[in-house]
Amino acid sequence: MNMPLRSADVLAGATRPLSIVHIVRQYYPNRGGLEDVVANLSREQLRAGWDVRVITLDRLFRNLGQTLPARETIDGVSVIRIPFRGSIRYPLAPSVLRHLAGADVVHVHAVDFFFDALALSKPFHRLPIVATTHGGFFHTGAFSSLKTLWFNGPTRATANLYDGIVACSPSDARAFERIVSGVRLIENGADLEKFAGSSSPVPVKRIVTLGRFSANKHPERVVAAMKALVAQDPDWRLDMVGAPSDWTLEALDAEIAKAGLQDRATAHVGLDNREVANVMRGASVFVSASAYEGFGVALVEAMSAGLKPVVHPNDAFMGLAARHGSIGLVDFADPAAAAGAIRQAHAQLLEQGPAALPTAEELRPYAWPEVAARYAEAYRAAIARRHPRAADISPRLARTGTGDAS
Repeated sequence: MNMPLRSADVLAGATRPLSIVHIVRQYYPNRGGLEDVVANLSREQLRAGWDVRVITLDRLFRNLGQTLPARETIDGVSVIRIPFRGSIRYPLAPSVLRHLAGADVVHVHAVDFFFDALALSKPFHRLPIVATTHGGFFHTGAFSSLKTLWFNGPTRATANLYDGIVACSPSDARAFERIVSGVRLIENGADLEKFAGSSSPVPVKRIVTLGRFSANKHPERVVAAMKALVAQDPDWRLDMVGAPSDWTLEALDAEIAKAGLQDRATAHVGLDNREVANVMRGASVFVSASAYEGFGVALVEAMSAGLKPVVHPNDAFMGLAARHGSIGLVDFADPAAAAGAIRQAHAQLLEQGPAALPTAEELRPYAWPEVAARYAEAYRAAIARRHPRAADISPRLARTGTGDAS
């Protein structure tokens, strides 16, 4: 998977590498799907020889009392952390504008203060701006009426100031196409090497969940399904791997205890990739009760590990299931039905073996070199839109208009 970025020829004739500034509200050491997407895209761009910076907030939402270092290098990526005030739902960080110097493209991730601020300040920074939707702000049903009003008003206005809007799932594309034209679909990538082949070599009655412990992911429904499963067969075990969010570790442990599953279910926090892979090696089934996903990175990573998925039919998971018949869909609001689907997934593994799982070739389109190549094309289009006449732009930007993306 360590092949060079396919569209690196976008830099043909360049006097220096392209400079990309990624802006995201939370980044490492916080772990989650959004953080992993930005980190993996940044690393792939570094491999292509580009100059990459990440601008993020200086405190983690789960630990607001600790201020992180203002500057740090993580896996070769330069990280700049800036202060903020206000609610974590819409953190205000106007100093972001001080850190854009030298950028060829500014890439904003998710729809929040940064999304609005970079659009409204465009007459001042005058840089090509691209945004990736990452589910917008519809991850939960809370304040749905207000969110819809905001989406159709302020978000519509700022989205139309961007030089490129990238939807990371078909459901995001459908939503944003209602308010802005020219939406480009680039589904998120997944690190297919991180957990490759990490599942049990023989089918076992052990389940893994992977992802942030947040309200939209409904960990309590996974626990309820496990309770129903164990009632039929006490040999089943569950490992819940993630980072605290709306659900703390203490709250999740309490939920497990309430279900009487202390000896059969374990919640894990703070595991590194090697430790997560070790947990997966004892499992055969991946589950997710998530009601909303921007894309489904954890699901793709689970498939690359060789785990058989059983997931809730949210829009993103249904889109993936339409392409991969190995994905089982079940309503996790019904614990008995979810337990039955998990038993069926295990039975398919026993009967079909590897044929019950997607092949490496099936998963290849999610590899980061492929995804980063598509982003290279989006950046070129944004630069061309911002500077339609090469003769009128500076040499620093003019060079990015040469070369065809393969």
